[in-house]
Amino acid sequence: MPAWLQQLLPILILLAAVSVVLLRLPRVELGHSAAFRRRRFFNWFPLGLTYAFLYMGRYNLNVATSAMSEHTSNADFGKIFAWGTVTYAFAFLINGPLTDKLGGRKTILIAAAGASLMNVLMGLVAWGVTAHGWAPPGGIVGSLSVLYAGNMYFQSFGAVSIVKVNSSWFHVRERGVLGGVFGILISLGLYFAYDWSRFIVNVAPVQWAFYIPAGVLLTFFVIEFLLVRDSPSQAGFEDFDTQDASSGDTGPALGVWPVFKKMITNPVMLVILGVEFCSGFLRNAVMQWYPKLAAATGDTFVSLNWGMLLCVAGIMGGMFAGVISDRVFGSRRGPVSAVLYGGMTLGAVVAIFLIGNPSALGWAVVFMSLCVIGVHGMLSGTATMDFGGRKNAGLAVGIVDGAVYLGTAVQSVVLGHMLPSGEAATVLSNWKSWPWLMLPFCILGLVLATRVWNARPTTKAAPAPATLPAAQPAASEEVARTGSER
Repeated sequence: MPAWLQQLLPILILLAAVSVVLLRLPRVELGHSAAFRRRRFFNWFPLGLTYAFLYMGRYNLNVATSAMSEHTSNADFGKIFAWGTVTYAFAFLINGPLTDKLGGRKTILIAAAGASLMNVLMGLVAWGVTAHGWAPPGGIVGSLSVLYAGNMYFQSFGAVSIVKVNSSWFHVRERGVLGGVFGILISLGLYFAYDWSRFIVNVAPVQWAFYIPAGVLLTFFVIEFLLVRDSPSQAGFEDFDTQDASSGDTGPALGVWPVFKKMITNPVMLVILGVEFCSGFLRNAVMQWYPKLAAATGDTFVSLNWGMLLCVAGIMGGMFAGVISDRVFGSRRGPVSAVLYGGMTLGAVVAIFLIGNPSALGWAVVFMSLCVIGVHGMLSGTATMDFGGRKNAGLAVGIVDGAVYLGTAVQSVVLGHMLPSGEAATVLSNWKSWPWLMLPFCILGLVLATRVWNARPTTKAAPAPATLPAAQPAASEEVARTGSER
């Protein structure tokens, strides 16, 4: 069996198992017709795959800089990644309101096209430096920092666009499982970014780690242009009340700063921001630095299959979070986040004692990834829809994702300077500060998550009826015009 199939097979088996479990769960009956559900699938599925390949075009930097070790160090990677994450964190000030104004369909197209272009340009820099000894303006670190920051600006439209579109297609009671699916898509993106990128640099020059995701993103640009619509009414179905924070709000849309003020003065949103700041620090403290540790001290089964194991862990964490949110905790997101942060805290403590055993350490940090991906799917992918509402979903997810990437930027700078590099990185004992640096953020995230245990979105509307009219198609000629399933 080919090596690539050996890695892909566990993911396919797990996805099949998850699909069987989801199909056997009692359905949340909201009156949606079969035609509506089919059309909704063809709306969110291309969006989700685009997001997965945006991840590939984001985290390929890790593999590419490792492949260019003669030209870039761990500290250089930290600098380049930090500039990108800071750009991503603050881009929501522009891109969140822009998504609310333009709609998620247009902005996901911008994300795919822009990230594709930036990856082509980064590939050209890598090609010039490695194949021709070119000295780019500002050096390779300066050039890649500028281009990666541009890439991350366009990348920041991704999650914002998906949440904006899905907020009109999914009721609050359906969004927990949707958040789990969001975690699966993140996980697939990590698999593409690490394992596919590693395969690419092993069989082709390093620039192809940038060119290939660029080509895939252009392909999905075309698919989304043809299939994705912002709301059910644009696809030939009736819009419906999703019972989120915009429910019953029939007034005009607020301006950017009134919405921003409303978000940051909401106590629940402030706590979510704090939790997701910790998630950003922890997610990338694990995902970015364990491969660096293993590459310097000796590869293990975990490091050689890092993308596949992250994908499997993320699928399990995302679906665990989504199912128990909707089925156990009544569509509340806080309890799930607290449970998973408890798991991350336990994982960090175990990692402290396993720092001398890189193989066992790898399994501990895979478990931490399972937990943090589940939290991220619940809060960035779901709670932002609930508490921001359809009208403000773009800005809400932008603010929360901004907090995630501020945490990411902090870890990139801190760990980039405090963790070993060069010859010192080959000594395993020099990495002992790594789990200790993660533990305080695990504990802080756990404490904050307990503060929103009972939080639910407040609405201006009466409770939703048992059956929603949105599930029925509109006039048949409109369905035919948009190419909906009939």
